[in-house]
Amino acid sequence: MKCTLAVITLVGLGALTAAPARAEDPGKKVYDSTCVACHGKDGQGTLPGVPSLRKKGGALSKSDDELVRNVIQGYKSPGSTLAMPPKGGNSALTEADVRAVLKYLRDAFGQ
Repeated sequence: MKCTLAVITLVGLGALTAAPARAEDPGKKVYDSTCVACHGKDGQGTLPGVPSLRKKGGALSKSDDELVRNVIQGYKSPGSTLAMPPKGGNSALTEADVRAVLKYLRDAFGQ
């Protein structure tokens, strides 16, 4: 009986100290639904000509305003055979969505 009570007490205490669930990062949600097809889960790019988002001095070294403009209008990196379509091909993206994904990218890929 003492053993069962101790287990129940420990399990109960664990429930009290567990971290609360957080809502998914809106930028990650946009990245996973729109950007990941070309840029990949790791940001290295999945298609030839798609620039790495992890490269020092690469795309994420630009200002947020320039990157927002590139994403909204579409962009072709110098020397790339592919162009990113406007809004990454997702016409429903808003400027707030784009800014959220840029924050996520900077946090996730350390730039």
